Amino acid sequence: MSEQAIGNWKRQFLEGGKAGIEAGKSKPSTREQQLEDEVAELTQALGEAAVEIRVWKKSAEGRLGPSRTSR
Repeated sequence: MSEQAIGNWKRQFLEGGKAGIEAGKSKPSTREQQLEDEVAELTQALGEAAVEIRVWKKSAEGRLGPSRTSR
């Protein structure tokens, strides 16, 4: 191996590493974006379900009187 060949490999390796890091910073992969979208959708659904449960509890209290646990 010549020093020149090793120097070329080292330069190519460092340039490739920089390009890889810069590419990783640009935007999330398709799979990452899908997962982020799914998390947002599930978070919204969970919030809506929590509101519905509160409404149902209030409605039940109005029909049945105060619950034993709400004292």
